This record gives sequence, structure tokens and C-alpha cells, in this order.
Amino acid sequence: MLEYENQIFLEILHEDGLVITAKGLGLETVFANILRAYIDPGNLVIVLGTTNHDEQYFIDFLKSQGLNQLPRIVSSEYTSDEREGLYLEGGVLFMSGRILIVDFIKKRVPLNLITGILVYRAHNILNSYQEAFALRLYRQHNKTGFIKAFTNSALAFTVGFMQVERVMKALFVKKLFLWPRFHTLVNNSLEKNKPDVIELHIKITPKMLNIQTSLLDIMNYIIKELKRLNKYLDLDDLTVENAIAKKFHKQLQSQLDPMWHQLSSTSKQLLSDLKMLRDLLACSTYEDCVSFYAMLNRLRTMEYAVKNSGWLMSDSVDALFKNAKDRIYNEKNEIKPEATPKWTALTEVLLEIENDNKKNKNNKNPEKVLILVHDRNICYQLRNYLTMGANKYLLYEAVKKLSHKEITKTTGKNAEEKSTSAENNEHSTEEEQDAYVLTLSQKVKEENQSDSTAEDNKQQTLFEDCSQIADLDLTNINTNTPIVLIQCLKKHGDPMALQRALTEHTPNNIIMYVADMSAVRQIEVYQNNNPSIDLKVYFLIYESSVEEQEYLTSLRREKEAFHLLINAKTTMVIPEDQDGKSEDCLNLAIQSNADGELSTRKGGLSKISEIPNTVIVDMREFRSELPAILYTRGMKVEPITLQVGDYILSPDICVERKSISDLIGSLNSGRLYNQAIAMTRHYSKPMLLIEFDPNKPFCFQGYYYASKDVQNMFITSKLQLLTLHFPRLKLVWSPGPHATAQLFEELKQGKDQPNAEKVAQVGIEENKEILAEKYNPRIQDFVSKLPGVTSKNLHLILGKGQSLDHLNKLTKEELIEMIENKTEAEMLYSAFHEKLSSAEEKSGTNSKKLASKGRGKKLFTKIKQ
Repeated sequence: MLEYENQIFLEILHEDGLVITAKGLGLETVFANILRAYIDPGNLVIVLGTTNHDEQYFIDFLKSQGLNQLPRIVSSEYTSDEREGLYLEGGVLFMSGRILIVDFIKKRVPLNLITGILVYRAHNILNSYQEAFALRLYRQHNKTGFIKAFTNSALAFTVGFMQVERVMKALFVKKLFLWPRFHTLVNNSLEKNKPDVIELHIKITPKMLNIQTSLLDIMNYIIKELKRLNKYLDLDDLTVENAIAKKFHKQLQSQLDPMWHQLSSTSKQLLSDLKMLRDLLACSTYEDCVSFYAMLNRLRTMEYAVKNSGWLMSDSVDALFKNAKDRIYNEKNEIKPEATPKWTALTEVLLEIENDNKKNKNNKNPEKVLILVHDRNICYQLRNYLTMGANKYLLYEAVKKLSHKEITKTTGKNAEEKSTSAENNEHSTEEEQDAYVLTLSQKVKEENQSDSTAEDNKQQTLFEDCSQIADLDLTNINTNTPIVLIQCLKKHGDPMALQRALTEHTPNNIIMYVADMSAVRQIEVYQNNNPSIDLKVYFLIYESSVEEQEYLTSLRREKEAFHLLINAKTTMVIPEDQDGKSEDCLNLAIQSNADGELSTRKGGLSKISEIPNTVIVDMREFRSELPAILYTRGMKVEPITLQVGDYILSPDICVERKSISDLIGSLNSGRLYNQAIAMTRHYSKPMLLIEFDPNKPFCFQGYYYASKDVQNMFITSKLQLLTLHFPRLKLVWSPGPHATAQLFEELKQGKDQPNAEKVAQVGIEENKEILAEKYNPRIQDFVSKLPGVTSKNLHLILGKGQSLDHLNKLTKEELIEMIENKTEAEMLYSAFHEKLSSAEEKSGTNSKKLASKGRGKKLFTKIKQ
């Protein structure tokens, strides 16, 4: 480990806290060494917040260190008994918050024996309520164990009010450790062995510049429209400069997710268009001219023209399409595709590496060149360019991606020949991959014997696929020519892919085909960990372009985030008992209103043993904050996978919880109607709980849509229809989760506790048989509305009755025997057999008098048999 990594390791090992590092500074190395320190079977350490890729990387890392005892992944594949055995064996366990909560509540985990909990990606703790609830349960029953949290996302702490304080409170930690890139120790450590960096600022073509300017103008228009329509939303960060950043759209989406259904369709389309325009910008920067034109042409359809937010009608669009076409066709309308400027620079760099390799003949090992790209499209593009050459590849792409009519008009017979060869090639070529390995072609040397210029050499086919390295096995290579590895920064979605590639292949030359802040730092760390390697880094970037601006913006935003965190650290006030290790910690205290309602006349009465209030909670509801709040109010939370409802308060009361956004989505999709049917069939007191965001006004009219161009009556009219269809369904309104918990407490007073085994069976048989296969749903709904039919006897009638005609022919005694309830059977019998008709008076005057009387009075009378 480097000096600063050692310092981070020692600080967090000796003291609990939250570590926030800059991206790419090797946080995973520190975390892996923390795991190594606690891997002993005498400890039981639980790790929360890791992804599958993270877990695999840490296990492989520790395996490479020669450890026999490795961390284990606890998934739902293990039974509860097997999990109990794993806990007792000790070691490090990777777990999800959901499994840990269930095992905590069911008391399968020996809480007093847990050495500590490690939280990875700790910035997500406020959104992942399962992990937060698990930490609360752990700290409540274990006052001596540690909690250590790690994250490398400083930007996540810039969203929201007092975000870092709230995260630390949820984690039960008191110390904050900040490690930005500009930290003195980090700077000193990484400057000891600097790689040889060669920056190549490439000028973009005038047509590319015009395309980028047009796209930025359109993005500016969309951002102004979004702000105009959604003036109640906090969109201060939404600027054109920020919108071109790669991570910004993820951040914006997470900010808008809680109120997504409250946005109008126009606002959603504007956001979608903004993301698509950002993709177009990236495509114009990294992809070839043919791919960009093909992507742009997909938007020239009638469907998209109707659907889009109106930007297609702007003036900049004409210039955009014109310049995109001019990059492929010349003035005579012939195909003459414009080569990407970075290709020429890449070829020059590779030739330079080859020449340097020839000069250093002492090197027995082949030169390894690692080319880093963003995604598999660019990976595939570079591999084809290096193996086919620029002109051939662009024509091949034109035949493949552009319409055949367009091509045959412009280039005639040659294109037709190309198209047939391209179609044949298409079947033979493999799918796009995340990594390719190439080596310099031996054929080039023979071709270059002729008197050709250096410029022509650059356009020749320089490389060929290296068949020996299909599995990236570099041990069997016996060649002096450079090995070129083209790889995505996140190969197969693995954020540790670059780390793995650097460790496995130890390249001498790295070409940064794309600008990425995290990758640059990982390369710095790699050079300092391997000072013996004479590393050369070639940094290819378009000068005065969107790519350069995006890279600088990402650096600026992270630096600003760390400055905010440093200021917050100097001013934050942390309670002494925030770590939860003291017995009188306020965060862990049971909150209840029952203290003020106790009777003072207890004289000599014997104490009545109180049964704890039990609430049965659907497993999926643990993603919300409410189960944790119910627990803090002293209720017993029973986690079960429910088929009907979200919360069962008593044998009769079933509650379906909806946030405002979820309510709008469920009403639009019709899901809520099906849920209401299921609740009214199985429970006598079904309830729909509509829970508001505590940070928003508790007012349904006019505020629940974030966008102002939506009619407010749209949802209220659907709610009215719901109440008309289900008269027994109660609507319950709550200003937030804390108010909901208090409401549940009041609803449970004097009620029986629900039975977990019975509740778990509700709806299972129905889902298997009734709804899907056994009964016609229309007949079922018709029968359920007949007099005397209830949710309890409905299945008996549907099961024993053959048809409506058969029910009609049954005698009263047979109906009583079928339904097993005399009153209900008589009501059903009378509904079938008693004829009703409107009373017709002989004289018109009498009928007028009747009509003038009270509504419905004597309107229906029995006809004598």
C-alpha cells in the first residue's frame, strides 16, 4: 500500500467513522486490507452495501494474497438453518440488508457475538432503508462492536440539506475522514513516481464543431423549458455545463425519482430528450461520422416527431442535419466519409511505440499497449479501424447502417459489390465485445516496400487479431511486436475492470482514448505501486471541445464537493451519544405517546402483562422508512412476503401504503384496482393509506403534480371512481411516515393481534387457482355483488355451484347446506326467486302524484304469485 493508503487504513482501523475519498485513489485496496485484518474465524464481521462485482473483486484480491480463509457471500440460496451455522463459524460475510434484517428480527444472528459491521458505498445509506434499519437493530443490542463506513462519491453529499450529518447519524458514527486528491499526503505519495504523460490536443473538424454547437443550443432550449414548467423543483444545478457530464443524469434521475409520477408527460419527455441529446454529443465526439448520422436519422421518423418535446422544430436542427450529412457525402453527393481525427493520432502513437520498441532490442518481453475506451461500441470501432483501415471500415459501416437506396444512388456498382461483401462479413463477424487483443501485422512490412508516402502508411491495415490471446492469456506470446489491448473502463459492468487489467497485464504504455478522471488516478496509483515499470501515458483529447469541457467539469464538481464537506466538517455539531454505545442514546430510545395516557389510580391492582403490538409487514416494504419507525415506537415487526396488502394490523385490518408518486402510477396502470379487489375479498376493513412526503405541503389539491401543465382533476376523479366501486375501502391520509406510525398505533388499540401463519396463506390459493384458471372473472365479480354473498362464502358458491342457472334451480335448503349460513342463503334465494316490478297506476293523475312524492317511495312493490 502507498503512504496515504496506509494512513487511511490505520485511521479507520483504530477509530469508527466514515471515510470519503476521491474517485480512483484506491479505496478498494484499503477496504480489502480491512477485510484481511478481520478475516480470522474468531471474529464475525458483516459487510453491507457491496455489489456482486465488488464481492468477487475482494475475494479474488484476498485469494491472490495467499489467504486460506476467504469471505463468504450469504444469499437467499441458503436456508435459515444454514445461515445460523454460517454466523457461528465466524469470518467475514457479505450480506444484503433484507436478509440481515429478517435474521435480526427472527433472532437467528447472535447479536452479542458480532465483532462489527463494514458499510461499503455508504453514501446510499439514506436511500437504502434496509441497511439503515439493520444498523439500528445491531447498535441497539450490541454496544461494543464497531461500525466503519466507506465511500468514494463526494458528489453524493452535495444533494439535500445537511446530507453528511444525516448519513453519519444513520451510520451511528462520529468521525469523518476526508481524502481529496489535493490532500497533501496524497499529492506527495503520487508525485514520487510520476508516469511519463504525453498530452495530444487534437483539433476537431469544422463540421464537428458546428454539430456540437447546434446540440448545445438545443440542450439550452430544453433546460429553459424544464425550468419554466417546473418552477417548484430545485433545478439550480441543471445547466448546460453540468448536463454534458456523464454522471449528472444519474444524479438528476435519483433527485427526481421520488416525484417522477408527479411530473407531466411533457417534463418527462424533455428529460428524456435531454439525455438523448447528451448521448448524441458523446456519439459525435467518440463515434465515427457514419454511426452518428445513422443515430441522428433514427430521430427523423413520424413517431418521434409526434412524441418529442418540440426541439425538432428549432432552427439549430437544420444546421445539425446538414453538417452530419456533409461529413459523409461530398458536393457531388458521393460517399466520402470524414475520418475521425483521433484515429490519425492513435495510429501515430502506435507507430511511435513500435519504433521505440525496435530501438530497445534488449527487451525480451513484448510491449503491451492498453487502450482505454468508454463502452463496447468504441471498443468495436477501434478494433475494426486498426484491422481494416479507415476508408474500408467507414464504407463497410455505411453499407451496413445507411439505407441501400441512398448508397446505390451515390456510388453505383462499387457500393453494390461492397454491400454483398458486407452482408457476407456481417454473418461471420462476432458480436461486439468489451475487450479485444491485437498485434502488429507482419504483412504490412512487405506492402511498405513500395514507394508510398508516410501518410498512406497510416491508412494501411496495421494490426490483426491475435488468436493466441482470445482468453487474454499473455504467457504464451512469443513475439517482439507490440500487443494492443483495447478495453472498456467498466468491462462487463465491473467498476474494478481497469484495476484487474492493470494488475494482470502490467502494460508499459497506456493510451487514454477517452478522458476519465477516475482512470487517470488509477493509473497514477498503478505507477507508484510498480515503480520499476517505465510507464508512458498518451492522453488523447479534442481541444476546445465538449469532451474537454466535460472532463474539466467533472474535476471542478468533485473539488467543490470536497470543499463543501471540509466546511461542513469544521462547523458540524455531533452529539456525544451519536455512536449509540451509551445506554441512554436518544436515537435508539423507544418513542411512544403511551406515557401520558397511563392511569394514576393503580392502587393495589395487580400488573397486567401487556402483549406487544404486532404488525405484519410485507418484505418489500422494508425498502421504505416506515418499518424502522414502527420498530422504534416499540411495536413488534413481523417480516413476511404478503400476497395481499402491505401491512396487517389485526385479523380484520389490511393496509395498502402508497406514496403520492406511487398512487398516481398505480391509478394510471390499473394496479390499484386489482389490489383493492384482493383486499376487499379477504379483509373486512381494507384501507388505502396515502402517505405524503414530510418535506412537501400536506395538501392534495394543486400541489401533488410538480409540473404546472397537468390538470389536477385527473387523479381526484380516479379516486372518486375507486371509492364508488369499493364502498368498504377506507382512504387514510398521512402527512409522513412518523404520522403513519402513530396512526397504526391508534388503529391497533383494543384489537386482536394478527396471526402470521394465517396471513401468509391469504391470497396464495387465489393466485394459483381462482384468478388465473378456475373461474371466469366477470362471473366472479357478478356473483360477489349478489345479496347474501360475502368474501367468506364466495369461494364456496363458485366451487360448488356449476353455473348461474344451477344456482337458480337450487332449493332454499340446498343453498343453506352449500353456504353454511341460513341468513345469507335466504337473502340469495330471495334475490333469485322474488320478482319485483314498478307499480303502474291506472290513471295518469295518480302517477303524477306519485312522481311528485319522495324519491323512491313505494316505487317497487311485490307482484302476487
